[in-house]
Amino acid sequence: MAGEVDRFQHGVALATVLGNWSTGDGPLYRKLADAVARAADDGSLVPGERLPAERELAKVLAVSRATVVAAYENLRERGVVDRRQGSGTRVNGARPVPRSDGRVRGGQGTAIVQRLIDGPGRLISLSCAADAGVPEVAAALRAVADHDITGLLDDPGYHPRGLPALREAVASHYTAAGLPTSAEQVLVTTGAHQALVLLAEVYLKGASAVAVEAPSWAPCLDIFRQHGVRLLPVGLDDEGIDVRALAGALAEDNPALLYVMPTFHNPTGRLMSATRRRQVAELAARHGVAVIEDNAYAGSSLTADETALPSPLAAYAPEQGEVLTVESLKGVWAGLRVGWVRGPAGIIERCARRKAMADLGSPLIEQAVAARLVPRLPELSRARSVVQREQFAVLESLLRTRLPEWTWTVPDGGSSLWVRLPDGHSADVYAQLALRHGVEVVPGSTMDPTGQHDGYFRIPYVRRPGELAELVARLASAWTELVRHGPHEDLPLRPVV
Repeated sequence: MAGEVDRFQHGVALATVLGNWSTGDGPLYRKLADAVARAADDGSLVPGERLPAERELAKVLAVSRATVVAAYENLRERGVVDRRQGSGTRVNGARPVPRSDGRVRGGQGTAIVQRLIDGPGRLISLSCAADAGVPEVAAALRAVADHDITGLLDDPGYHPRGLPALREAVASHYTAAGLPTSAEQVLVTTGAHQALVLLAEVYLKGASAVAVEAPSWAPCLDIFRQHGVRLLPVGLDDEGIDVRALAGALAEDNPALLYVMPTFHNPTGRLMSATRRRQVAELAARHGVAVIEDNAYAGSSLTADETALPSPLAAYAPEQGEVLTVESLKGVWAGLRVGWVRGPAGIIERCARRKAMADLGSPLIEQAVAARLVPRLPELSRARSVVQREQFAVLESLLRTRLPEWTWTVPDGGSSLWVRLPDGHSADVYAQLALRHGVEVVPGSTMDPTGQHDGYFRIPYVRRPGELAELVARLASAWTELVRHGPHEDLPLRPVV
């Protein structure tokens, strides 16, 4: 219980739960108090939970200590918290215990998921790195309506494994990419995210640990966290996950899974080399560890010909290796919500049972559209890469002009730029100032189970030039305030527009 009660002793965890607390009108202390009260009401904070010390929270939220003191006093007057000398500030223990708030305890993807739930608003949010759908989606939908709909309507509509035509198309796609695949090895899911959820359910019952890249994408890590496993972070080098560090983690901790993003890693955009893929696959097989390769950003190359990309990591696995390949049509249009997992037929069967329990199968019309798009993925990927190179060039030019102190490595692909702030600056603190300038920043510390990479954050560049210009203008304004005056709430910050 003590660990739960003190989980917010470091202010970053509470800041994540509070989300966009500083937007809107009114004094900051009142907005902070209101946000904490809402968190107590909805179950994000439970009775008896200890809140961060005043100085700690002030530092993380980029406000003065006086603001936090005033907020805590306001909360005490409202009966939300108790304040006692020596025991700090705690949520009032006499309050009714709320229902579960639906968040993953200890998770770091809270704010990102909440942004999806809340939908677009006045903020420019950097939590989502998905572009608009390509025109070919509309053409495929018309073709389904003209040629496929009668056959689909004659079908009862329940296919937990996925529409057979789509599974065949995905199998052919991987076979052409150097990974021989049959339809029995493919399960269609509602996006790549559901594929990870199903695999976690299959592999993590009774498991103790999952090895992951550091950094990685927080909502994906939270899928594993909710099963109560430890995350074993392994760093990256220029070719992908560090194999020496990985070897140590696999030998010492015996994880149930290894989760990697070899094709345009999120958030760094790195492409794992063919040599590194073979090393990782062989190392995992030697230790009897199953591998999940998440290739959700495949087809988003900035620097390489798509036809020259390495085969999926599963293609390099030895016979005794167990590799699950997860992918989706996010690059075509995330709104289709079509993904899949390719793996050993026995594992796919187990996932299909869980898929049936979850939703009895994904919608068939979207799958029929996907079946017409998957054979065209190489062509669509080439066209998308041209557009993304142009978007990246716009963002990079704007950053070099407005924020020359920031640094980055040009990614191999993906949808985002992994930016590093100058030494001594925290993205956690900068994110709080950026909120007050109308930008929601996802700090690098939320993407690393160790809390490191707090000097980094991710900027998606899949936006129109005008949107990128406004984004960088707001980021630059927040940065200027931070550099000139430091984190303090009395600055003349412009309102969110």
